[in-house]
Amino acid sequence: MPVMRKWNKIAELQRWRLGLALLTMALVMPGTELQGQEVARSIVVSRRVVVSDSEPASRVGLQILQQGGNAVDAAVATALAMAVTFPEAGNLGGGGFMLIYPGGNREAVCIDYRETAPAAAHARMFAADDSQHGHKIVGVPGTVRGLELAHRQFGKLPWKRLVEPAVRLADEGFTLGAPLAAALNEVVASSAAFPELRRVFGKHQGRERWQAEDRLVQKDLAATLERIAEQGSAGFYEGETARLLAAEMEAGGGLITAADLRDYRAKIRPPVRGTFRGFDIYGAPPPSSGGIGTIEALNILENFDLKQQDRWSPRTMHLLIEAMRRVYCDRARYLGDPDFAEIPAKLIDNAYARELAQSIDLDRATPSETLAPEIELAGEGSDTTHFSIIDGEGMAVANTYTLEHSYGSRVVVRGAGFLLNNEMGDFNWLPGHTDRRGRIGTPPNQIAPGKRMLSSQSPTIVVREGRPVLITGSPGGRTIINTVICVLTNVLEYQMPLGEAVAAPRLHQAWFPDVVRFEGVGRSEYAKTVEQLSALGHAIEPKPPKQGAANSIWIDQKTAQISAVADPRRSGVAAGD
Repeated sequence: MPVMRKWNKIAELQRWRLGLALLTMALVMPGTELQGQEVARSIVVSRRVVVSDSEPASRVGLQILQQGGNAVDAAVATALAMAVTFPEAGNLGGGGFMLIYPGGNREAVCIDYRETAPAAAHARMFAADDSQHGHKIVGVPGTVRGLELAHRQFGKLPWKRLVEPAVRLADEGFTLGAPLAAALNEVVASSAAFPELRRVFGKHQGRERWQAEDRLVQKDLAATLERIAEQGSAGFYEGETARLLAAEMEAGGGLITAADLRDYRAKIRPPVRGTFRGFDIYGAPPPSSGGIGTIEALNILENFDLKQQDRWSPRTMHLLIEAMRRVYCDRARYLGDPDFAEIPAKLIDNAYARELAQSIDLDRATPSETLAPEIELAGEGSDTTHFSIIDGEGMAVANTYTLEHSYGSRVVVRGAGFLLNNEMGDFNWLPGHTDRRGRIGTPPNQIAPGKRMLSSQSPTIVVREGRPVLITGSPGGRTIINTVICVLTNVLEYQMPLGEAVAAPRLHQAWFPDVVRFEGVGRSEYAKTVEQLSALGHAIEPKPPKQGAANSIWIDQKTAQISAVADPRRSGVAAGD
């Protein structure tokens, strides 16, 4: 394919376009030495790489690879390090999905460690105006059980060795960059109702402002991680940590009990699989809507010769928007926890995609309300984090996990030092109430005890002839699926270099509200396209230039060169050798 032959010639041009200088070798933390590694926003390496939203966590992941660990070992260590160094989304108290392509004739799997509703939860427990913060909105965390399950199935190095870097980062502290310092100051200033958050994350409990180069030390979190290192997931779901978490819930009016924690289980699920232009696409299955949504959209788009037109032509953009509109309509109609709702197989069927493609009018926008007349008409948070990893043996990991909103529920477990999620907000709170503003009330995602809430997380691995070529995913709440669709279209259809594909402006159309948000609004090079889309009937709105953060890896199958890009919308880095 042209996309595979092209990378070797454009690698240097890609780095120039992003304006990202190669940084020099450095230390991950006191007392830790790393062999010659490259750390930058965009790098080209030959063996292995970790790309995440946290520089210390990317370094930890590479260190584990250099010690003989595989991509799953590195993913576990990276995720735990991010619980220390990227507290707005890295977590112990949240959940997510880890997509693993092992290679070597082994089947791809997805580790589902999505949070669940507590046993005391019920369908009408929330009102429309309930707070998105506090104890009531916390789901039973899945991260630690999920990481342990991934390690048990695929890991090589001892569990304790994977946890120890995070313990040291919490106990000895790490140096803040300017973005994290600013984010901590902001959340502390806006969290007067959450004194434990202010104590743990405020500089002198918020009496001073953090500055770049300050050091954040988290002793309570270090103790929690030490219990996890010694006891595995039992060090979180039982014993002292579980006691502290259950006590926090009782004190604040939350629903999670010691029994909820003890009974939580992560699950191994087969990934959703599709094809596009000769590539195999693997995505996360329900209760994530990401894999089905991504593959359904690509199936629709494959019915059109997109390259007849420029990537930014009105026709191409129109087709992307209309595919997205139909995907998100089906998301509302059908998707939820597969243990509670039957998911139609047709959603990733090519014949169904042809029907949807034929329903697209090339000359005008489809009014969203006409797509699902059976739904009587009367959002998910954006601060997730995604990282991608490939090791020297070709094992690939795409991991997306979250607390939901930035800093989750704002509840820090007293004495344990970690934030809890606000994932109960991802359920459909008002059964039967679906409106034009985007609130969904359809049955598949209504609250029930033990149920996993629907997610848009979309860790994605693209494979060609049995070998991974692209590893991607993104944060961004409901926008995640569309971010991944944009990246895949850019790379697989238009053969963009990875850096250009990741940095390019993104679209979002989610059925309701019936608007199109586009990062290119206001930029002169897209003015004519926006004007023509408006003439087709699309309501175009500007989107701040931060839709997602698609930390991605591309592997050239001819040269074996690996390129990794940390999305410039955030301050992450790639670390590789």
